Amino acid sequence: MENDNKETRWSHVYSLVVLGELGSYTAAAARLGLSKSALSQRIAELERGAGVALVRRTTRSMRLTEAGQQLADATRGSFDEIARSFAGVRDLVGEPRGLVRVTAPVALGRQQIVPRIPAFLKTYPDVRIELELSDRLSSLVQEGFDLAIRHTAAAPDTHVAWTLCRTHAILVASRAYLDDHGTPASPEALADHLCLPYFRRGETPAWSFEPVRGSGARRNVAIRGSFAANNSEVLREAALQGLGIALLPDFSAQEELRAGRLVQVLPNWRSAGAFGNQLFAIRPYSPYVPLAVRAFVDYLRQALKDGFGA
Repeated sequence: MENDNKETRWSHVYSLVVLGELGSYTAAAARLGLSKSALSQRIAELERGAGVALVRRTTRSMRLTEAGQQLADATRGSFDEIARSFAGVRDLVGEPRGLVRVTAPVALGRQQIVPRIPAFLKTYPDVRIELELSDRLSSLVQEGFDLAIRHTAAAPDTHVAWTLCRTHAILVASRAYLDDHGTPASPEALADHLCLPYFRRGETPAWSFEPVRGSGARRNVAIRGSFAANNSEVLREAALQGLGIALLPDFSAQEELRAGRLVQVLPNWRSAGAFGNQLFAIRPYSPYVPLAVRAFVDYLRQALKDGFGA
């Protein structure tokens, strides 16, 4: 929009609101104290800035388009809300563009998200990705993130969430460790092995398992070992070095299992509650989803649709 500033944008949006309410350029111009040509110019400048039609004109009537009504509705809020609405209207057309700020867990981000970003950016050259890897649960609104990638059992009700794929934890060990210490035949046998727990401050190391088939009772096992860490990549490396049996998310164990460097332990039992069983893309609620964010989510959904099975 020419001479784009707060005052100009506000006056143009207000003109659109009055036009929508009265349904007539003649009546709206009179209400605003403008000529019809001046009002038409304001609406034309607003439409050029938004990049989409805001008013639908016919020989018999005039009314706001869906995008025009969305922008007009924003006048009920602050100027910042109007600006966000204007950005949303402008984002309804054209190619995805702009900055997408994403947060993801360290191991998941390094192993599964980062390798997929180059292909996305090649497809959408006008999009920029800013990725923060952290296992800390961030406040998306307060810290300004557009999107969080999280593996959890359920997404928060206060956010918009897209399911990317299912995920699960796998019990693994190196062949060398199993040759030296034997292979456990039941969850209870883990108590006699060196285990590599995911470290959570204040929690006593313990694993829980349920049978893969049937309806057997859950087995809770207190575990011991000489090493723990709060990162699945580190635990995977410890398992590869023969330090014990590790419980890893499938996205961390996938490649080593395929290559035969790690072996699945207790395949007839599944972990209960160690990690989330679904991978989500989560976004703070807002009236619209920017085109660049939507494109990135759609890309991840397609790229990860088959999950991480070994």
